[in-house]
Amino acid sequence: MTEGVEGQGQTAAPRNRHSHGDHALLRRDSRDATQGPEEAGCAPESGVDRSDSEEQNEEEEQEPASRPTTPGADAGQVGGLAGRRQQAAPDGGWGWVVLVATILVLALTLAFPSCIGIFYTDLQTEFNTSNTETSWVPAIMTAVLHAGGPLCSVLVERFGCRVTVMVGGVLSGLGMAVSALARTITDLYITSVITGLGFCFSFQPSVTMMGHYFVRRRAFANALSSTGTALGLSTLPLIASFLLRQFGWRGSFLVLGGVLLNCCVCGAVMRPLGPASGPNSAKQPRASSKPNNLHLQQEREGLKGRVRTVLSGFAAFLRRHMAFDLLVSNARYCAYAVGVTWMMLGFVVPLVYLVPYATAHDMELDRAALLMSILGLVNIAVRPVAALLFGLPRFRGSGCFVYVFATALLVNGLSNSICGASASFEVLLLYVVIFGLSMSVIGSLLFTVLMETVEMSRFPSALGLISMLESGTLLIGPPLAGMLVDSTGQYSYVFYACSVSVSSSGLFLMASFYFLDRKRDREKKKKKKKVEPSGLYQKAAVILDPDCEQNHVPSQGGTAKDTVYVTNV
Repeated sequence: MTEGVEGQGQTAAPRNRHSHGDHALLRRDSRDATQGPEEAGCAPESGVDRSDSEEQNEEEEQEPASRPTTPGADAGQVGGLAGRRQQAAPDGGWGWVVLVATILVLALTLAFPSCIGIFYTDLQTEFNTSNTETSWVPAIMTAVLHAGGPLCSVLVERFGCRVTVMVGGVLSGLGMAVSALARTITDLYITSVITGLGFCFSFQPSVTMMGHYFVRRRAFANALSSTGTALGLSTLPLIASFLLRQFGWRGSFLVLGGVLLNCCVCGAVMRPLGPASGPNSAKQPRASSKPNNLHLQQEREGLKGRVRTVLSGFAAFLRRHMAFDLLVSNARYCAYAVGVTWMMLGFVVPLVYLVPYATAHDMELDRAALLMSILGLVNIAVRPVAALLFGLPRFRGSGCFVYVFATALLVNGLSNSICGASASFEVLLLYVVIFGLSMSVIGSLLFTVLMETVEMSRFPSALGLISMLESGTLLIGPPLAGMLVDSTGQYSYVFYACSVSVSSSGLFLMASFYFLDRKRDREKKKKKKKVEPSGLYQKAAVILDPDCEQNHVPSQGGTAKDTVYVTNV
């Protein structure tokens, strides 16, 4: 509502025009909602004259509609999942099939680099390399898995989630199969890039697709899908240990490459959500005419215009695929990105060095692999319980997920000190149980907190930026740990360093979100005080907008400052 002065005809006219535009927009939106996407998309061809405000609103909607916020631009199959006219998320039905496929994809991608520790000693012996040189293999694989986010986002926008996941399955399987032919450690570095890129193309679109299939049960679906990582942690080390005894590391890599091809099957069942035709497809002819207009404009403006066009296009690309603007405009996303990036410096390192640490203290390889399987079994047992717990109505919209996430990080970091204290099987068993419990909560809430921090329409680009930031710490984490082992000759210092990194990230997230929540509460209180009336006995006369053709005259002679125009209902 806006305040005005009663009886001034000069100000009434512009109010009338503004209100007419608002009502026209409301009528247009209601007509689009009743007609459906196909009819609404054809509205400009109906011959009905549109007001200036309608045309301006359509131009402002073109940029959000073109963002890659959906699993697809599956050649128009998704039809703008994140838009206003998207098909409602089923929260069930075929979504359960997508959820199972996501679980399997996460088992084959996120958990796979950890099983490289089974082959760690054999790779050192084969290529005569140090801990630092050997640790680059899982580090590169994990870093590329996260760093390929922007490229993955481009493929999702162009081809859709289904095709991207299947391409990722082919790449990851091909990379592992070619790794069996490696003659030097450098060859393994190159094939690790190919494998990690395939992991990225399978992993990120799966999470994005599941986020669109589940809204009301999103916390439950995210927590349940994270059991895929636990499934991989519990089965892949045992499978790798068996294959190593039977076929050696080269034959094992070849077989595992065939196993990774199952990502193609998982991608095939990820059916796009929404009709094949929609508002985005209706606007495609207009978008297709832009290149010609840009070409003519470049010829007129010369070199300066071309540079300006290239820079604006690059800025649009960064906004679309890497949400750098959120680092400035969204303080909560910035704090979360910094905390998670720092956490990744030491979060995955224990998974790589647990088996070498145990075998270096005369533990059999099978028992060391059993520890990794127990870690995965703890995750499998806890994550469904966490999914049910976090899916309760009392947790929805409560804003407590980030604090539970930060507390789990603190516990996870401190548990690494237990591993560094002793290398006996009993102590390491206690370590993997505590580490697995905290890891289950972290994995269950990692994407849920991000989805609560940003809008779902910005989730793919926000995830892509965080993945890029994580890739740096994931890349240097294992090699730094290898340098520490080579210089000291002790694996225990690696776990102490991981304890400091992960614990400090949990404390940072807890403190930063507490400060931001307090700041937001203070701003809400200030706004509430401004809205409250200044006097208890002061009455305001309500005058309807002239469009309504009805006026209410104050019965007790209110002054002009007490008069309120209602221009919108």
